[in-house]
Amino acid sequence: MRSTLITDIAELTTVDPEGRVLTDAAVVVEDERIAWIGPAADAPEADDRVSVEGRAVLPGWVDSHTHLVFDGDRSAEFEARMAGESYAAGGIGVTTSATRAASDARLAELVRGRVADAVAGGTTYLETKTGYGLTVEEEARHARLLAGLREEGLVDEVTFLGAHLVPPGRDAEDYLDDVVGPMLAAVREHVGWVDVFCDTGAFDAEQTRRVLAAGVAAGLGVRLHGNQIEQGPGVGVAVEFGAASVDHVNHLSDADVEALAGTWADWDRASATGTPGTVAGCLPACDLSTRAPLAPARRLLDAGIEVSLASNCNPGTSYTTSMNFNVGTAVLQMHLTLAEAVRAATLGGALGLRAQDRVGSLEVGKRADLHVLDAPAAIHLAYRPGMPLTHAVWRAGRRAV
Repeated sequence: MRSTLITDIAELTTVDPEGRVLTDAAVVVEDERIAWIGPAADAPEADDRVSVEGRAVLPGWVDSHTHLVFDGDRSAEFEARMAGESYAAGGIGVTTSATRAASDARLAELVRGRVADAVAGGTTYLETKTGYGLTVEEEARHARLLAGLREEGLVDEVTFLGAHLVPPGRDAEDYLDDVVGPMLAAVREHVGWVDVFCDTGAFDAEQTRRVLAAGVAAGLGVRLHGNQIEQGPGVGVAVEFGAASVDHVNHLSDADVEALAGTWADWDRASATGTPGTVAGCLPACDLSTRAPLAPARRLLDAGIEVSLASNCNPGTSYTTSMNFNVGTAVLQMHLTLAEAVRAATLGGALGLRAQDRVGSLEVGKRADLHVLDAPAAIHLAYRPGMPLTHAVWRAGRRAV
């Protein structure tokens, strides 16, 4: 068992239950786990020593919502949206067509590149979804591809999103017969989660319940896209099914907030113990790209709801893997403190993936996922927005950047 002492840390943001921020700190890593944390002057001996030379260190980002399996380009759609023009060239259908036409090797290469970009920006734990296949054969192909990349350690969580939308020319109920039948059967062994886009223009409450019930019966965890386009049933259905996360949440009623808050009754935020509820997943890069109202993260936190920040990397509405950007935006535009934004992008995402016992904070026994900033303090993520601040990354105890 080889150990590494990472020392000369100017500021160490732990996101542990006490919310400790240590100065002049050090971390000892043994294999892929954290073995010791404390003042640099008290650090034990280790086989190897790495000085970060007065830089800040925080947990690696947990990106709990991405769509990385795609080919094609939708920049014209984005440009039209920014100009306030209507654009009817196909949206998700453009991506679906290009992705279906791509070979396995091509898609794997594209996903590898996006993961590399994410890791280069400090992301160390990553979820991604199917959802651009929308046929039994294509959804199964994408699920197999992602499962293979998960085995390689490139992605950590794989979600089945066959219910992304109804493909053109298909009847909704007929398509859902495929989703809950042969499609789910084909992907089941490759995925850990089921997801549905429950919103205007996608799937209604009853259709969503049908898919989620089938996923639960197949042993999958539940997550949901909801309340992005307008206030609707998404949050209520998520709570009903005990979803780990409901993402987007741009349009919330008082009843939605109350329902989400109720799921956290058995969770002790101060000690990070108990039974976690349904995380409210905020996707600020997507909100900016679509010129939607930013998700009400401040309101959610004040109600006692755990919030996550994620990139929602996808070709249509959020073509970025930059969690640094999302954290900075949360501080600058969403009225979160730096500590709240960092927690949302680390432990919040881990809670939304039910991985909080393994990742999301720097604590002894957890996976050694460390993000070293080229700055003396983490506040530089918002203080110097858009700057390339990631200096080094350890992922599962190995230097990745």
